[in-house]
Amino acid sequence: LQEFIAVRVQDPRVQNEGFWNSYVDFKIFLHNCIRMAFTAKTSCVRRRYSEFVWLKRKLQKNAGLVPVPELPSKTPFFSFSNEDFLERRRKGLQQFLDKVLNMTVCLSDSQLHLFLQTQLPLRHIEDCVQGLTPYTVMEAILSYASSNQGWAQEEENGAQDHSILPVFYESVDR
Repeated sequence: LQEFIAVRVQDPRVQNEGFWNSYVDFKIFLHNCIRMAFTAKTSCVRRRYSEFVWLKRKLQKNAGLVPVPELPSKTPFFSFSNEDFLERRRKGLQQFLDKVLNMTVCLSDSQLHLFLQTQLPLRHIEDCVQGLTPYTVMEAILSYASSNQGWAQEEENGAQDHSILPVFYESVDR
């Protein structure tokens, strides 16, 4: 069997939360055929550009002097109906993840695993990695995978609550 990790960034979707609070998120499909690389063999989550910015910052902090790949540039004003812009951003996010998944220092980062294999909010990812949640990184990923949440969200157009694990803790203010 050939070992590989395949990731696809696709399906940009505008999330309307009022005129000034709308944003675009992207579906990230991960297929893992490398033993010990990722907990779940497949996963499907939706993430927005600002979450990728957070991920890059966290990966760079943990990678030290090893440079983490660049993200596509931020564009403060653009039309959500601009398909060329959305396609350029999608391709840029795809290239970012392709490169990150080929870097051992990034591949060993638990925050990357939670980002790609759960729909946990960023604050919960940080807390989980620091051991401040009632669940471990592996439990969070397995809970999301066993719930089939990633596939269900595609069926229901994302119209559901993305938190799988009950959160019985207060996130620590930093």
